[in-house]
Amino acid sequence: MKAVSVVARIKCALVLLVFMIIPVLPITGTLGLFIVIFRPLWFKKLVDNVYADKN
Repeated sequence: MKAVSVVARIKCALVLLVFMIIPVLPITGTLGLFIVIFRPLWFKKLVDNVYADKN
């Protein structure tokens, strides 16, 4: 695996763990809705980094 994809996967996993541990705010639903509606560039780059080693 490329280092870029490993780092991106680790960051995603850590953020999801934090969201699971601290369910105080409905942040995951809000973030998911934001991504679906606005399709931000940072999300596209994140997906590209996660799948960087898949050619």
